[in-house]
Amino acid sequence: MEQIKWFKEAKYGLMLHFGLYSMLGGVYKGQRSDYYSEWIQSYCAIPNSEMEKLAKAFNPIYFDAEEWARFAYDCGMKYIVITTKHHDGFALFKSEADSYNCHDFSPFGRDIIKELSDACRKYGLKFGIYYSQDLDWHEKNGGGYLTEPVGCAGVSWDNSWDFPNKDEKNFEITFRNKILPQIEEIMTKYGEISLAWFDMPLTLTSEQSEEIYNLVKKHQPSCLVNSRLGNGKYDYVSLGDNEIPSEFSEANDVEIDYNSIEGFKPSPYGFYESACTLNDSWGYSSWNHNWKSAETIYENKKRLNGLGINYLINIGPDHLGRFPVEAQEILKGARELEKNNK
Repeated sequence: MEQIKWFKEAKYGLMLHFGLYSMLGGVYKGQRSDYYSEWIQSYCAIPNSEMEKLAKAFNPIYFDAEEWARFAYDCGMKYIVITTKHHDGFALFKSEADSYNCHDFSPFGRDIIKELSDACRKYGLKFGIYYSQDLDWHEKNGGGYLTEPVGCAGVSWDNSWDFPNKDEKNFEITFRNKILPQIEEIMTKYGEISLAWFDMPLTLTSEQSEEIYNLVKKHQPSCLVNSRLGNGKYDYVSLGDNEIPSEFSEANDVEIDYNSIEGFKPSPYGFYESACTLNDSWGYSSWNHNWKSAETIYENKKRLNGLGINYLINIGPDHLGRFPVEAQEILKGARELEKNNK
């Protein structure tokens, strides 16, 4: 418990959604995505052959891990969580399990996760990873095909445009050949991993969720696993997207539905977190300018922290690896408000 009480004390973190979708900025061949620009491949049914063209051009020349970490530190944040692999299947780290990654498949040729994990340690920030453990649109056998597309931000949860025959799909193949090996790579090659942020548990069986949980703990015993792993295997509760509750009690179940989570219960450690966006999208959007104000971020943080809930605020860097200036101004402004109201 002593090794993980940092989460309770942290209160504030930075989430980063970065990937191939950042290159499109929420627009594909004149068509806008839904608000969630990181879902654009599904929303526009973009073939993997087209996404691979983006991968061949992925070259965020202004990415600077130290600049990202220093910004979080200056804003008073205590940890960073970054997308190591989102639903499009493209990884931001060098993976021996699958070559579809920024080191081996793109001209960038660098390991973003390695550079950012090192930068976080330099600035005393805890390092966490987001990993899409179920959905993977680059794989025929990626998850989501057992769930109807009600509520998703695209045409389907799985890649139904490249691989329309559900009867031919077997998630266990992708689970064994890509997902488990990549999670093990992340947990063994990047030093201390403090958080494992999983998402969208639609296809995972209870046994598969438990296998992931045990794999994380085998290599990173103090790593906290969020509730979106699914099937009741977790250490802390991720509230709903952009959820700012007016009141909260650890003794009560949180009102949340992750579709396949079974046996939902309050966090065993009393750890809770709300992940929120600065506009309406998680990934970079060139057209969504519905930015929250610095005052709103400050008030949200004060409310959440007062309820014992961490505030994980998201930035979607653009295709060159830059934080949008609006995001920077908002978070710097919220920090100034916090300093002035102490």
